[in-house]
Amino acid sequence: MGALTYIISNFCTVPRPKTKAMQVVEIKVKMDCDGCERKVRNAVATMKGVKSVEINRKQSKVTVNGCVDPNKVLNRVKGTGKKRAEFWPYVPQHVVSYPHASGVYDKRAPAGYVRNVQTFPASTETEEKYMSLFSEDNVNACSIM
Repeated sequence: MGALTYIISNFCTVPRPKTKAMQVVEIKVKMDCDGCERKVRNAVATMKGVKSVEINRKQSKVTVNGCVDPNKVLNRVKGTGKKRAEFWPYVPQHVVSYPHASGVYDKRAPAGYVRNVQTFPASTETEEKYMSLFSEDNVNACSIM
């Protein structure tokens, strides 16, 4: 039996199922009543790999912990009749460098949250160009003034 086990273990490969990593999926979905909340919770909780489901109806937020595909969770929530469900688009306000820039502030965002939009500050390259234009090291500074 030892030789057979050795041959099987070294020469035969058994495909192992791919396991997804543990992750947190946050979805924004409007829920008006206990029935909506229960429908979304049951739809997501029955998925394979889900460890826990947390629902905050005041923020319209569903948090799913487990080894799941985020797109499958979103599709499952949309399948309950919530067609406007989307991934959680908000971040805490103190994380964003310009929380009141255009496209960041959202009236529908929960208190203390703003939309997650990448805002980049003005290019420092142009600032450095103008700063060196009037510096004492520039020999042509007098002619500009």
